[in-house]
Amino acid sequence: MQRIYKICPPSAWREAERAGVYTGSADDMRDGFIHFSTLEQLEQTLRRHFAGQGALFLIAVDPGLLGEGLRWERGSHDQWFPHLYGKLELAAVIAVTALNMRADGTYDLTEML
Repeated sequence: MQRIYKICPPSAWREAERAGVYTGSADDMRDGFIHFSTLEQLEQTLRRHFAGQGALFLIAVDPGLLGEGLRWERGSHDQWFPHLYGKLELAAVIAVTALNMRADGTYDLTEML
């Protein structure tokens, strides 16, 4: 099963659990969709957008459960990124993993890759 991934602070994910749905970050709301990454894109996404932010959660999602709101769109460096136009229903979430930040501000994805 292919997975896509959302990166978010633990507080945002806890709020999603309370609400029963994840509506996205401030950047997602500004752009009009929830940003996701593939496994191959995770390191680049973390480095470009989350370096040094401290505790983060990695949310693994089954894209087959997202319906027609999921679109693959061309982003930076001519890569195709998954974007969800709508809310992330928690039933599509496969796993939630805490990411460990190294002393240099990068994140350890050894187990994932």
